[in-house]
Amino acid sequence: MVGREMDQSDKAIITAPPLAALDGVRHGFFTRRGGQSRGIYASLNCGLGSGDEAVDVTANRARALDLAGLGEARLVTLYQEHSARALIVEEPWEDSERPPADGLATNRAGIALGLVTADCAPVLFADAGAGVIGAAHAGWRGALGGILEATLGRMIELGARPAHTVAAIGPCIARDSYEVGEDYARPFLDHDAGNARFFVPGRKSGRLRFDLPGYVESRLGAGGLGQVARQTPDTYSDVARFFSYRRSQHRGEADYGRLLSIVCLAE
Repeated sequence: MVGREMDQSDKAIITAPPLAALDGVRHGFFTRRGGQSRGIYASLNCGLGSGDEAVDVTANRARALDLAGLGEARLVTLYQEHSARALIVEEPWEDSERPPADGLATNRAGIALGLVTADCAPVLFADAGAGVIGAAHAGWRGALGGILEATLGRMIELGARPAHTVAAIGPCIARDSYEVGEDYARPFLDHDAGNARFFVPGRKSGRLRFDLPGYVESRLGAGGLGQVARQTPDTYSDVARFFSYRRSQHRGEADYGRLLSIVCLAE
């Protein structure tokens, strides 16, 4: 079952109604609003790997937890590398010890699973009845490689049941902003010829536009989940609310901020 988007354009935190309705689960897809960073990082940049002032990034991450009502939780993030590797979190680790992976799962209350994105799709999962949550960083490479299935698999190891699991796709780059070369489609078509439906002609000859959120939604739907919700405004075109890697490249900027998404089992 697929949920509709709701207009949350005036909010600093975007939520997915099906996840928000779950007892004992808190989540949020943060915009770039509400932080203390300046310049190209203004203002809620939560990317430890950015060139922003470390003190500002640390403060922004703490502020995000407070905005979500999770000030006592421990935020756990990864050294993301567009892989299909997902980890089970039993104890929080220090920011300086972030392991390389792109998916997280836990059944421990008080641990906020976090992702940072700037066009890729953040996906948050929860089986509230089983007390299991997950989070996946799904760019095109990770989604094609199986990060969504790997994250769900880790959740199942902890007792989650796909039919009782809700997944929500957060803000990411939209099809109309995601123009690529024709060779970009080849790995998708080699994997499944039906993936042609996620590509439409670009504005110039030899170019295509790729529907990342649609592709992610399709992969999630094939996993037999109870519900898949989309909160996917376009990170590229909405400058006021979102950071965007691709937009920063097109503008010739030296770096870019990162958006935070979190899911947590309340203590």
